[in-house]
Amino acid sequence: MAGIAALLEKAVSGRRLSPEEGASLMERGELLELGAAADAIRGRLHPRRRVTYVIDRNINYTNVCVSRCRFCAFYRRPGDTDAYVLDRNTLFGKIEETLAVGGTELLIQGGLHPDLGLDFFTDMFRAIKERYDIHIHSLSPPEIVHLSRLSGFSVAEVLTRLRQSGLDSLPGGGAEILVDRVRSVISPEKIGWRQWMDVMDCAHRLGMKTTATMMFGHLETPAERILHLVRVREQQDATGGFTAFIPWSFQPRNTALGGSGAGGVEYLKTLAVSRIMLDNVPNIQASWVTQGAKIAQVALSCGANDFGSTMLEENVVRAAGVDYRMALGEILRCVRDAGYIPAQRATDYGIIKEN
Repeated sequence: MAGIAALLEKAVSGRRLSPEEGASLMERGELLELGAAADAIRGRLHPRRRVTYVIDRNINYTNVCVSRCRFCAFYRRPGDTDAYVLDRNTLFGKIEETLAVGGTELLIQGGLHPDLGLDFFTDMFRAIKERYDIHIHSLSPPEIVHLSRLSGFSVAEVLTRLRQSGLDSLPGGGAEILVDRVRSVISPEKIGWRQWMDVMDCAHRLGMKTTATMMFGHLETPAERILHLVRVREQQDATGGFTAFIPWSFQPRNTALGGSGAGGVEYLKTLAVSRIMLDNVPNIQASWVTQGAKIAQVALSCGANDFGSTMLEENVVRAAGVDYRMALGEILRCVRDAGYIPAQRATDYGIIKEN
């Protein structure tokens, strides 16, 4: 196995690293050298010093979920006193608030509710599209599989019906670590990694774009983080449907899983290795939601070219005891202070305007 410097030189020159080489970087690489290599790759892929962001809102249509993931502090069981399903008027009010501040995207996600079938979502999406001109970036693969099971329709049929009713693209939620050894411990009731990827493959082949995520810093090994990245990379080779990759760190407070999570250095190293390994995914997103503004700002020198969203509302991470907030003005200031040009983007990463 080549030394770390030789591996980084190989990656910066545009040659693909193997899973074994990636694991070596994750296990033995130092932050400064990993960050410098990732920054060089980012500069090659995005030669303009532009950092993008999107104005959106994360709306949780319900907190009821039968999956009961051990890492989640947000879900409630059916019948709990604080369980809810968002009513239509409240939903519309949230959308109108989003549009009023220039929002272009809705991230609508929730739990696996046993009583909300496919019609609930097709009716909701049609109602939104009839009233508002906004991109619906919603429903992660576990939700799609759940709707397939409830309806008896195939995943392809579910996606087709949702798309016809107004669904535009899929977020990459529910990926956690794409290794079933890990999933069997942290989310034993949730779909396996292959089902997650099959939903994405189906969506891509139907012409829908999606993102991919990784939640790390709990029970996975460095080699399993790399396997996750390699599986995303292989899917991207096949379909090219991922617009971005978003690594974010597990937040342990208030969860059944517990633990200490990943600190800033571990987060930045993992983000840098993500940029190095994912040579075919165009965009890497920083996660100020879990790490805060300062670490997200440093991430821009470790391979990230996107600052995520203004996230006018966020409930899942907050339920785990982390409550970072960033107004649009602070995002712009962070990007500028880091030496980059902030640019508002659409969901597909088309540029709306530079600031």
